[in-house]
Amino acid sequence: MKDVLAVVMAGGRGERLRPLTEDRCKPAVPFGGIYRLIDIPLSNCVNSGIYKILVFPQYKSQSLVDHLEEGWLPYFSRPLGHYMKIVAPQQRMGEQWYRGTADSVRQNMYLIEREHPRHVLILSGDHVYKMDYSAFRKYHEEKEADVTVSLLEVDISFAHEFGIAQVDDDFRIIDFEEKPREPKAIPGDPDHALASMGIYIFRWQVLEEVLKGSDAEDFGKEIIPELIKRYRVYAYPYRAMNRIRDYVYEPTDQEGIRRKVLMSRTRDSAYWRDVGTIDAYWNANMDLTGVDPFFSLYGELWPLRTLHRSYPPAKFVFNDRAKKRVGAAYDSIISPGCIVSGGTVRHSVLGYNVYVHSFAEVDESVILDNVEIGRHCRIKKAIIDKDNNIPPGTEIGINPREDMKTFHVTPRGIVVVPKAFFR
Repeated sequence: MKDVLAVVMAGGRGERLRPLTEDRCKPAVPFGGIYRLIDIPLSNCVNSGIYKILVFPQYKSQSLVDHLEEGWLPYFSRPLGHYMKIVAPQQRMGEQWYRGTADSVRQNMYLIEREHPRHVLILSGDHVYKMDYSAFRKYHEEKEADVTVSLLEVDISFAHEFGIAQVDDDFRIIDFEEKPREPKAIPGDPDHALASMGIYIFRWQVLEEVLKGSDAEDFGKEIIPELIKRYRVYAYPYRAMNRIRDYVYEPTDQEGIRRKVLMSRTRDSAYWRDVGTIDAYWNANMDLTGVDPFFSLYGELWPLRTLHRSYPPAKFVFNDRAKKRVGAAYDSIISPGCIVSGGTVRHSVLGYNVYVHSFAEVDESVILDNVEIGRHCRIKKAIIDKDNNIPPGTEIGINPREDMKTFHVTPRGIVVVPKAFFR
């Protein structure tokens, strides 16, 4: 993979993720307690053997830049030819900022030209998945493709949210439409369509030729539909081809022993979420909880890397069952620095330094860093951004009509408390 250069698009405004993106860009949004969304594609790169990475931020990028500089730069060794460059918008071509994904690459082509890679891997900085990009590259070369697009099956009812492809029997893409009003279903399967994951691998010569010969702004809307007329553009069937080799635990046997087994394909191999909305973000966090999570953070061979902060271990105190004052968490992720002091946490994800006071209940919620939840609070199906001090007795997510008077509430009923709303 030494001849592959990865480009990570990290400039998204994340309008549909507001208020979580009020002060940060979408790839910098916290996820899974201790991670940020951009950690996922970067971990996939390192796990796949890719150590030449360009990151293109744009909007509200300071927290993202801080996270990358502190947590990721140590992974890259310049003497070995490794690097990760955080490339700020520079208006090198005209006086406009990035107008789309393709335009952001065009404006920074000089950086790719200096490396002159064989292939360029284009990635989004805000999706949740595990993918072996070396297998993706191998498939791309076996097909002798100029461009390969990773696709997966989605329900036809929300296929209009994605770029939708049609393929022939050899998986060559013969039609592509970005966010169509009437998506075309998979032939023989009227309930599903083939959706783009926003993951592309280009032969460098082709990408260079296309971008220099066009003023197209976006890969999905313009570049891919145009390329299928002149180049060999193939689909990579993600769920059929992706193989994540990792250890999984078998169910406990009759003797109470849990055995670890090396598997060449885990549930993670088929998982992918675009966390572009509040509901999708909440769902992705909930997928981490439970005995057998849909997306596991605990892989030994395919780990998720991030900036690890120096907080003490999580702590659970009080076991006064007579007064129902028990510090406990069930089917939840509790990050370092958290103290559950006589409260109860269920099916939730708690970030760094969260304090849950006695008799408080937190259910099906995502609590970000530095939040204090007062006594007798009831929090349900909520996302609470960082630096909040929830007053004792507060109820959030219990009465949606009352919540709507103060907070953003999604159609599914997820309540979002903005950063530092309760001081």
